[in-house]
Amino acid sequence: MSAIPEMLQKSAIDVPLLDLKAQYALIEQEIMQVIQETCSNQRFILGPRVEELEQKVAAYSQCKFGIGVSSGTDALLVALMALDVGPGDEVITTPYSFFATAGAVARLGAKPLFCDIDPDNYNLSPNAVEAFLRSHAIRRDGKLFNRETGGCIKVLMPVHLFGQVADMEPLMRLAQEFDLRVVEDAAQAIGSEYRDGRRAGSIGDIGCFSFFPSKNLGAFGDGGMCTTNDPTLAERMRVLRAHGSKPKYYHALIGGNFRLDELQAAVLLVKLRYLDAWTTQRQQNASFYDQALGGIPQVRTPKYCGGRHIYNQYILRVEQRNELKQHLAKASIGTEVYYPVPLHVQQCFEYLGYEASDAQESSRAANDTLAIPIYPELSHAQKQWVVDMVSAFYR
Repeated sequence: MSAIPEMLQKSAIDVPLLDLKAQYALIEQEIMQVIQETCSNQRFILGPRVEELEQKVAAYSQCKFGIGVSSGTDALLVALMALDVGPGDEVITTPYSFFATAGAVARLGAKPLFCDIDPDNYNLSPNAVEAFLRSHAIRRDGKLFNRETGGCIKVLMPVHLFGQVADMEPLMRLAQEFDLRVVEDAAQAIGSEYRDGRRAGSIGDIGCFSFFPSKNLGAFGDGGMCTTNDPTLAERMRVLRAHGSKPKYYHALIGGNFRLDELQAAVLLVKLRYLDAWTTQRQQNASFYDQALGGIPQVRTPKYCGGRHIYNQYILRVEQRNELKQHLAKASIGTEVYYPVPLHVQQCFEYLGYEASDAQESSRAANDTLAIPIYPELSHAQKQWVVDMVSAFYR
């Protein structure tokens, strides 16, 4: 289908996929003040602001402990290290996610086991996980093994994709039945809630968050956090993030340099005060899109599955996805494809032996989903322009 020429000849309204400058303009004075204070203190690594952020993010996520780390990727890595995941081990997760989900597993010498997603919410399907466990898992010597590979299945790692919590109740039942530890990849889901009110990062053994600048709570660079209610795991992660050292220069564990910078914590503490208001604005923007785009037969808006959806992204399922993306680009509207190549068919994971058909819903999502702008500062005119241009494409 083609664009309507007269509409595109109008003065296009610029609608970037994300506009961090608009957010910064509202909080610039507060940000600059805390940066100046940090520079004056000359305390840059694991200082008092890191401790304060850990306490506040943990409480916000309904957890007892927060462990600030250097990125969301390193949060996953530290969590898996704390659970002794290593060579010969296997981790059940989703193939429809950012690379770090499976990359952290592979970096430890373990293998990701990919189970397909639920097409309604793009999150790990409990039915797919159950089917895999009942057909492939066998208990031996008090451990769970993969019949085909002989690997020890240790961890279940769901992802709360796009800001909506995975269906955790059946996943947790499976984890309990099969004695699996649970790591929640909540990189895109800070403050999101399951339908029973539990927040992302508080349901499994460890929650992992990212403060990458594009996230709802974004730093001025990389940053992340692990949350847990287990004091033993919390202490283990604190030690692992500092080269496995406690006390200093004494190493009972082999860890890494996974510490959160004080400057990033200072920035994040300012932004955390605004997070709920920003989430409300994202939800209002999503509601506008739901109503305005819901009547277009070729477009499917996100399905709300209960709880609190924080809309880190707003994902459409559409016909002629690539053509629509080009059409919107010509109208100065930013879009993104999350994720064009599912993890199970990435070149670096060829050694695992998966075919595209092994995760059909993930492959479908990779082919027909498109993210449109959802950030809090969108004006009504910008949202309307997005709606008009999507409608124009399918008319």
